[in-house]
Amino acid sequence: MNRIFRALADSTRRDILRRTLFTDVSVSQLADSYEMSFAAVQKHVAVLEGARLVTKEPRGRERMVRGNLDRIRQAQILLDRFDEIWRSRIDRLDILLAESDPAPPDT
Repeated sequence: MNRIFRALADSTRRDILRRTLFTDVSVSQLADSYEMSFAAVQKHVAVLEGARLVTKEPRGRERMVRGNLDRIRQAQILLDRFDEIWRSRIDRLDILLAESDPAPPDT
């Protein structure tokens, strides 16, 4: 999971992932979309591939990149668990604070 979140920490990689979720995109097409070198885009794709967020496969002379929805779902499940933990802690804190509030004076 560390690789996933490290990969998603960069806005360019998040954009590459977004572009590849519903259609295969060549590395060349991706490179044309950014104001950076082809090699820099390849490095971003390699980071995403290392985190298994995308797959890259040869198709003729091109290397096609496809987003991996299953891997994203795994990350979402982990985030949902963290969300449940923190919501539970906040709920307990709310109860604790409500119990420690002094009673309002009688009027």
